[in-house]
Amino acid sequence: MIFLTALPLFWIMISASRGGHWGAWMPSSISAFEGTCVSIPCRFDFPDELRPAVVHGVWYFNSPYPKNYPPVVFKSRTQVVHESFQGRSRLLGDLGLRNCTLLLSNVSPELGGKYYFRGDLGGYNQYTFSEHSVLDIINTPNIVVPPEVVAGTEVEVSCMVPDNCPELRPELSWLGHEGLGEPAVLGRLREDEGTWVQVSLLHFVPTREANGHRLGCQASFPNTTLQFEGYASLDVKYPPVIVEMNSSVEAIEGSHVSLLCGADSNPPPLLTWMRDGTVLREAVAESLLLELEEVTPAEDGVYACLAENAYGQDNRTVGLSVMYAPWKPTVNGTMVAVEGETVSILCSTQSNPDPILTIFKEKQILATVIYESELQLELQAVSPEDDGEYWCVAENQYGQRATAFNLSVEFAPVLLLESHCAAARDTVQCLCVVKSNPEPSVAFELPSRNVTVNESEREFVYSERSGLVLTSILTLRGQAQAPPRVICTARNLYGAKSLELPFQGAHRLMWAKIGPVGAVVAFAILIAIVCYITQTRRKKNVTESPSFSAGDSPPVLFSSDFRISGAPEKYESKEVSTLDSH
Repeated sequence: MIFLTALPLFWIMISASRGGHWGAWMPSSISAFEGTCVSIPCRFDFPDELRPAVVHGVWYFNSPYPKNYPPVVFKSRTQVVHESFQGRSRLLGDLGLRNCTLLLSNVSPELGGKYYFRGDLGGYNQYTFSEHSVLDIINTPNIVVPPEVVAGTEVEVSCMVPDNCPELRPELSWLGHEGLGEPAVLGRLREDEGTWVQVSLLHFVPTREANGHRLGCQASFPNTTLQFEGYASLDVKYPPVIVEMNSSVEAIEGSHVSLLCGADSNPPPLLTWMRDGTVLREAVAESLLLELEEVTPAEDGVYACLAENAYGQDNRTVGLSVMYAPWKPTVNGTMVAVEGETVSILCSTQSNPDPILTIFKEKQILATVIYESELQLELQAVSPEDDGEYWCVAENQYGQRATAFNLSVEFAPVLLLESHCAAARDTVQCLCVVKSNPEPSVAFELPSRNVTVNESEREFVYSERSGLVLTSILTLRGQAQAPPRVICTARNLYGAKSLELPFQGAHRLMWAKIGPVGAVVAFAILIAIVCYITQTRRKKNVTESPSFSAGDSPPVLFSSDFRISGAPEKYESKEVSTLDSH
């Protein structure tokens, strides 16, 4: 806005120049609305000693040199002018008072250009002044907006129109200012070079919504149909606001994910996608897309979008949840325990969502949790029955994974009921069945012969292990009518157990083999045989009287008739006499 309270420099120079030099003063530029008029103020001077009786003058258009035959705008001597200016130009000033002010009426675009004044004092005293005025024919008011309009900061916008037509005075009004503020009319103001303008001001505090708003000013002339409008779009600067962004995103592992961030700001913001402080992508744009190909669980987390420009910044976050099947469970804990101890086993995994965790043993569920990543199994006072293979299974709707682990329970030997000696024909076979962990050492003791045989002597003992059960077999070959006592001893680092093996005779084995029906048949046969033998003896007693001599005796089974062997058929020739020599 221009405030003029003092006389313009133009008129000061006129006053100071009086003293006698060729010179002219006029505004370097002046403007007028098409169809109105314009008064070009002009003053000139010449040397005092000339003292002309009459002063004449000529206004030329676009050239100061008469020899170029420029169009004559006004000529005081002849009133002959160029056709373009006929009836449209006249002199307002008094040349005798050195005032050369020119008035142009009903101006049109073709009259826009340079105007030169030539003083004519008679004879050779003619002078074309180099000073000139450029006329601009306009059709729109001039709306002046500050170079920077910032949201939230008061701004002043002015509407300025030329007011250099003494016959027509413009009136100003604002268009599209509703909601912005009330205008204030300053009125007619003089500019530095002696021209006049009409000014109206509009004060308001812009918002971001006002950016791009089309603000207009209208100049109208009373009692005419002349009306001129001008518009300016407000360029309101404001900080970014993120207006578009994904809500929380769930994606299956291996799928494609797009994250969108859009911001409103002026000027456009620098958009940046970040995760854990690492810049993933950035660009100066209104929106920015972050593409994630074949997402993995490692990309699960919080993503931040930062929008910033010279006027501020904004940021928002979005959570990406990558859904995936459980990882193979890991098992941590005691895998070897002594009978009676408490065992704690931790099974853990990772998945999204959290899985159902279950610990099985032989298809029996021992512990389970729902939607947890860890499962703790505690076994109080473990026993040999707790020994064995376990499974930890993790599952959710995206898959299942399992891990097997073994718990080894260590305990002192236990001699099982299956341990015994049995006679069959001329063989006595002794079985020592031991349950133990770790594996025990087994020895067979024959107290009557002061002999001990252990499993390291493979020629006598055959051993076989199945799980926690060890079966050691001692075989005695020979007549089995008088089997020896056999004591089995099993020993490991947790203790020792001994058992005199019970004897199962051959007759017991026979009845066990033939079964109940066979026993009835055999009993009938036995009765028949007894009857036959009785009758036969009675007949023999009639014919002879049998008797044993003093030297006769019943058969006797000697110890040398026994043989000891291990694996069947392999060591049959080994005799117990060999053991006696040990």
